[in-house]
Amino acid sequence: MSDAGSGRPPMGRDEADRTLAHLLNERERISAALLELEAHQGHQLLDGAALTGRTAERQREVQARTTALWELFNLYEAVLGRARELRARHSRPGQAQLAELTMLLAGPSVELPAEEVPLERRTLLSPPTGERLTLAAAVQRMTPLYEEAARLVAAVDTVWSALLERFEDVDRERRAAVALAERLGASDPALDRLSAELDALGTTVRTDPLALSRNDRADTTRLDAAAHELAGLRRALEEAARVQGGYAERLDRLRAAIGEVRAAEQEALRARDEVLVKIASSTLPDLPDRARALEDRLAAVAPLAGQRRWADLAARATDLEAAAATALEQARAATGLITGLLDRREELRGRLEAYRMKAARLGHAEDAELGRIYQAARDLLWTSPCDLRKATVTLSGYQQAISSRAKGPNG
Repeated sequence: MSDAGSGRPPMGRDEADRTLAHLLNERERISAALLELEAHQGHQLLDGAALTGRTAERQREVQARTTALWELFNLYEAVLGRARELRARHSRPGQAQLAELTMLLAGPSVELPAEEVPLERRTLLSPPTGERLTLAAAVQRMTPLYEEAARLVAAVDTVWSALLERFEDVDRERRAAVALAERLGASDPALDRLSAELDALGTTVRTDPLALSRNDRADTTRLDAAAHELAGLRRALEEAARVQGGYAERLDRLRAAIGEVRAAEQEALRARDEVLVKIASSTLPDLPDRARALEDRLAAVAPLAGQRRWADLAARATDLEAAAATALEQARAATGLITGLLDRREELRGRLEAYRMKAARLGHAEDAELGRIYQAARDLLWTSPCDLRKATVTLSGYQQAISSRAKGPNG
């Protein structure tokens, strides 16, 4: 004789006991899984936070699934409780008790409330009672609810944790920069703007982290950009702090550097004046008064200390140091170019005397033509201002004349 509810013969006592024990064990595992889901950090964040936007939608979605899951589990657990109670009352159950146990353990014993029956499973004449499920079917119904809820919770936790960690890193950088600015005693508009942006980002991270995610993965692009900008600001503020601590010494070094430029430019002017007297040249470089321009810039930098504009002072001092180094290099290069003309004259003089001695060794000391060319070259090289181009041409002619005589008439 089969059980009317389960559609199968009543279980024997041993089978009923084994089935009940298995199902009770299964219930413990399901209960542990549900409790673990509720204890998950992501679930706790969703459960207690005041959320907005996409994350609030995810919160409602998870709550709906976990509520349905717990309601179904409670119905499932209640049936198992009745089966265990029935078995406990009858140490030697008869056919009636075994049929009832079979119905509870294997039949459609889990009755859902009518409002929980999905619309597509209802009929026009559906009774006011809800859908009935076996314990196994109830577990099958709970499984996707649990898996989807767990997936949604884990995804939120992954995004939230990554964003919170990154935000803390950036906020720590922000606090360090703010502390530096306060120590300098001056506001920094860029830092104020960036701090306001970070406050807004922090609110988003705390209330709607999914707004900063793509495909359930944290998108830290905006936080990374803020971190990059903060790092630059902090370096500038640290430089400003260094300037604050030793700005007087730094200004002294700048004055000394500009003094070097002034001395180098004066040396270039002295060399230019000398060359203009001794060398006929129209190719001398211009000598701008860079030292005066640097002194004007330094005069504009010094008052920044009194205004506590340390970041500006640091930036301008750095630029001025670079400009002074460039100006010194240019002044020295100009001096080298100018004095190079005198060096060229000395070189040509030395070559002229070397060629004269060569002519004498070759026995042409009394050669009138060579003597005439020699004297012309000497007059050019020992006359001020010296025409280096003409002297070079004449010296070359003198060298060629000596070389032709050295080869002889058949050379």
